[in-house]
Amino acid sequence: MAIQNPTRAEIGDILKRSKTIAVVGLSDNPDRTSYMVSKAMQDAGYRIIPVNPNAEYILGEKSYKVLTDIQEHVDIVNVFRRSEHLMGVAEEFVQIDADVYWAQLGLADEAAYEFLREKGYTVIMDRCIKVEHALTK
Repeated sequence: MAIQNPTRAEIGDILKRSKTIAVVGLSDNPDRTSYMVSKAMQDAGYRIIPVNPNAEYILGEKSYKVLTDIQEHVDIVNVFRRSEHLMGVAEEFVQIDADVYWAQLGLADEAAYEFLREKGYTVIMDRCIKVEHALTK
């Protein structure tokens, strides 16, 4: 099965109803794409929860080593890890029962996509959350 993302209108609805985004692979380096995208989403009003085992705080928020350390509900898990890591993140995602699994632009894994879709989750891959937010405002 090929990866089929929700329509732009559906993505807009997801972004409108979401408040909390856990960002797996969020760098504490302001020059990195993950930081810039997450900062833009934070500036747009979203709560960012960093997932980075090597940082204590990023963007003023406590950083977690792994997704399963997060004790509150997460609307979107935004992934900035190489495609070969998407399945591992998907397995953690299921354990926290977040609403939407989002792999950033350039990242896709059909096996992870199918694994999550079979469980009824919304999955978006190979799309930039910042770009989609700007396009669906």
